[in-house]
Amino acid sequence: MEKYFESFKSQKLQEEMLSSQDIFKGKILDVKMDTVRLPNGKTATRELIRHIGAVCIVAVTEDDEVIVEHQYRYPFDEVVVEIPAGKLDSKNEDPADAAERELMEETGVTAGDMTYMGKFYPTCGYSDEVIHMYLAKNLSFGDRNLDDDEFLDVRAIPIESLVEDIMAGKIPDGKTQAAVMRAYYMIKDRK
Repeated sequence: MEKYFESFKSQKLQEEMLSSQDIFKGKILDVKMDTVRLPNGKTATRELIRHIGAVCIVAVTEDDEVIVEHQYRYPFDEVVVEIPAGKLDSKNEDPADAAERELMEETGVTAGDMTYMGKFYPTCGYSDEVIHMYLAKNLSFGDRNLDDDEFLDVRAIPIESLVEDIMAGKIPDGKTQAAVMRAYYMIKDRK
């Protein structure tokens, strides 16, 4: 099998940016059109989104329930089940600080323990968005502080049920799928 894949190996895969044009500048993202030199020397254009970055949090209760949100998502015209998440306030903000803030604002929950689970690239074909994933444990419950344009129903679902829903295709949100599955195996391995 290795010999088969040997023919697909390339010495160079990286593209070199030759020029960049701003198409749109927004509050949380910018749209650009770049011209790049390909590994074979030819040129191509790349439309891409430069994103400020984000966080998502799998908050797990003592009873192994995950705090989830039901939120209307305009691009899909549907209510989506997601874990708490939000954008960074700036490219320089510490993602751990953003995770603590977003969890408290959206759910009223604070975590005694916050474990970094890694990066998630939701759309690496056309965006540089990075979502930093966290596992929150030892939870305390208080008042939430939603943004003026946020409307969320917050619930707790047993992690086993949430994993079953993910595997059954009932949870289409990518960050929720990736972070919950990672958290599930981290929790399972600790038991």
